[in-house]
Order: sequence, then C-alpha cells, then structure tokens
Amino acid sequence: MSVPTPPRLLDLAGMHLIKEDALVCSALEFLPTELFPPLFMDAFRGRHIKTLKAMVQAWPFVCLPLGGLIDLPHVGPLQAVLEALDVLLGSGHPGRDIWAGCKLRVLDLRNTGQSFWSMWSGASTHGFSRLGMAPVAEQSSKTHQPLAPLKIYIELCLKKMTLDNFLTYLLRWMEQRKASIHLCCKKLTIFAMPVENITKVLNMVQLDCIQEVQVNWIWHLSTLAKFAPLLGQMSNVQRLLLSRSHVSALEKQEQQEQVVQFTSQFLKLHHLQDLYLDSPSFLEGCLDQMLRCLMTPLDHLAITNCRLTESDLTHLSQCPNIHQLKGLDLSGVTMTDFSPKILCILLEQVAATLQELNLEQCGITESRLESILPVLSCCSQLRTFSLCGNVLSMAIMEKLLSHTTGLFYLSDEFYPAPQESYSPHGALHLGRLAKLRDKLIEIMRDLGRPRAIWLSSSPCPRWSNKTFYPEEPFLYQCYMSA
Repeated sequence: MSVPTPPRLLDLAGMHLIKEDALVCSALEFLPTELFPPLFMDAFRGRHIKTLKAMVQAWPFVCLPLGGLIDLPHVGPLQAVLEALDVLLGSGHPGRDIWAGCKLRVLDLRNTGQSFWSMWSGASTHGFSRLGMAPVAEQSSKTHQPLAPLKIYIELCLKKMTLDNFLTYLLRWMEQRKASIHLCCKKLTIFAMPVENITKVLNMVQLDCIQEVQVNWIWHLSTLAKFAPLLGQMSNVQRLLLSRSHVSALEKQEQQEQVVQFTSQFLKLHHLQDLYLDSPSFLEGCLDQMLRCLMTPLDHLAITNCRLTESDLTHLSQCPNIHQLKGLDLSGVTMTDFSPKILCILLEQVAATLQELNLEQCGITESRLESILPVLSCCSQLRTFSLCGNVLSMAIMEKLLSHTTGLFYLSDEFYPAPQESYSPHGALHLGRLAKLRDKLIEIMRDLGRPRAIWLSSSPCPRWSNKTFYPEEPFLYQCYMSA
C-alpha cells in the first residue's frame, strides 16, 4: 500500500498565503523566488485579482509566460495583468521609478511556457537559463536600463472578417502606450481579414520581429500590392508563403505597376530562406522581376499551379540565389511545350544541394523525363521526389528506377500508376496494376537496393483531374533477400 507524499513546507506556506490577499501583498518582498510561479498559478486559477496584480509588479523573472495559462481569446484573465502593468508603465516620475526597478521585461501571450510552469510547480530550477526564465539578479544602477520597453509576444492569426475580443482589447490598451511597449510577433498567419483591418493591426506590431508570414486566402493582385509596403518592413522574415493570387481585368500598365510594387519588396528581405508562391498568375512572363530582387540564397522555393513561360524558367535557372536550394517545387507548372534543355539546366544548378523535388502535374512527357535522367542521377542529396500526375509508361519508369538507384538518400518516391494500368476509357484496372506492381518489385530487386515507392492514381491527368479509385497511394517496399 503506497503512502502519499506529504506536502512540502513550501507548498503549505503557499496554500496558506493564497487564502489571504492582504497577507500575500505584504509578504511579496520577502517571498522566496521559487514560490512565485506556483503561487501565481494558484492565484490565477482562483481569480485572486488583487494578488495577481501585486505579483505581476513584483515578478522576479524577465519573462511572464502568461499564454501558457490563459485560455485566449477570453479577456478577463488578461485584464488584471494589464492593469498591473499600467502601474509599472505609469507616465509620471513614480511610474518610471517603479519600471526602472522592475525585473519583468517580457509578457509572452503565446501558447508557450508550459515547461516553465510545470518545472517550477515541481520546485525545480534546472534548465531555466536555457528557457530565458532564470531569476534576475539584482543589477547596479550603472548597468540597469530603466527605460527599456516592455515586449509583448503574441501569436497573430487573422482569420476573421473583424478583430476578436482579445485582440481588440489588447490593441486598445496598447494604443496609448506605444512608446512603452513593443508588440512582437514571430509568425503571422492571415486568412479572410480585409487588408484595411490587417493594416490597422500590423501598424501596432514591431514588423521587424516577424520571421514567418503565411497568407492562406485568395487575394487579388491589388490587395497584394496594398500589403506589399508592410511586407517590406518585415526585414527579418525568413519564410514567406502566399496562397492563390487572382488577377482581375486590368490595364497592362496598371498590372505591371502592381507587380513591381510587390516584387520590389524582396530587396528589403535580407533574411529570406523559404519562398512558397501558390498560383502566382501575375508572374507569368515577368518572373525575372522577382528573381532580380532576391537578396539572399534560398533554401526552399515553390512556384506552383500557375503558367510560366519558357523565358521564366530560363531566368530561374540563371538566378544565382537558387544554387543552394534544398527544396524545389514546380508542381502544376506545365512544361510540355518547353525545350527539354531548360529543365536539365535548372536541375544542374541545384544538383549538389537538392533534397526535395516536386514535379507533379507538370505535363512531363516520357522523352522529357528521359532527357533529365542523367542530371537527376547526379542529385546526390535527393531524399524526396514526386512525379505524380504525369503520364508515364512502364518502360520509362524502369529507366527512372535504374538511374536513381545510386541516390542512397532517396527515401520517398511518388510516381503515377503506369499508363498501362488504365483502360482506353481512362478507368484504373486493378488487376493490371497488381501485375505491374509485381514487375516493379522485381525490377527493384534486380537493381539490388531496397526502396519504398508510392504509386498514385490520383489524379490521372490524361482524363482530367478526376480522382480514381483507390484514393490512397499504394506503398511498395522491396528488401534485398538474405
């Protein structure tokens, strides 16, 4: 029969203190540092507002990871903390004196910090220097920076037509305190919010704090042009993802001006590493304008589901900032009418570093695939390769497997079901597919290297984009016999 562990003396002291708000407030000056986090959690859960306000003002750490406790977007729990910060950030001389002596410099409203609360609730201080949560030592007046602004970290996901209650409350509170507060956001995600509202929110944010931007909504080119000046201020952005952009019927000159307004912002993005552009129809025939503005070598580039010209791909192959690419995604870019040499030259430029290559639904014919096989076999770092959505016969697939057998890092291969798997009317014939599967396994066994291949019949481009049964890809693995 197990004996329950008795509560520690420290826990008992905290349980007693939390019952008496006045007692807590008078005892904070003498309260051990390790008692602050568990006592704060108890006060928070018990809605001891007076205690919460007092503890915020006496917080012994640089950061208060409040987002790990509160259930956003509810405003109630946040209000007590902000009112306590009002005292610390008071505009008069007493307020500045209080802020000068305060240790708190970061309020983190993101859904992080759970490890901080769990570790302190276990009375363990191990690892806190790594979290940036270690107690702050007393500093001399010579080294203390009394006027350093309070940084508030927040996750910005703008997915509604209007601002939610939490964001509205926070922005209103900040409006009169811009000089004392920096609102910081590492990742910005945008859905259906109008660009005017987006601008209002971002005008309150330190835009150079943003490192990742995702726009998961269909924008008109004119909307993208309005957003462009804000993007240009995000000088530390590392990852940019833009979903579909729609080009309305514009005069050619007006469209060109909007394209330039967007692409010119890349001149200010000196830390960009990953660029994902889905359906950027406005880049057809003018991709070089954007490529010329890239300031750093990219790690990942995706230009998908749009029409590009042969000249666009030529400019892409000549761009010096793609020579270190780890990922290249051109899925949905039809290359049927392009010279086979262009794709060969492009792959030659990235062969030394490329790890992921996606050429799904590119209209790649057998002759075009055969022409790139020699350079494909030189992509020694390749790990993932997809050709789904192209029409390939068993003969060319056998050549493909043979040329890629020396790519030892290649672990995920996604290919279309062979052309011979379909009836003349475009229906997938499962019996034929089973026989072709066995033949592919035999080919892989003869090549002498185990590998995994997914064969997918979804979609079959020869018969439009209809999804054919089975919807799930097949997985075939071949292992060398002992």
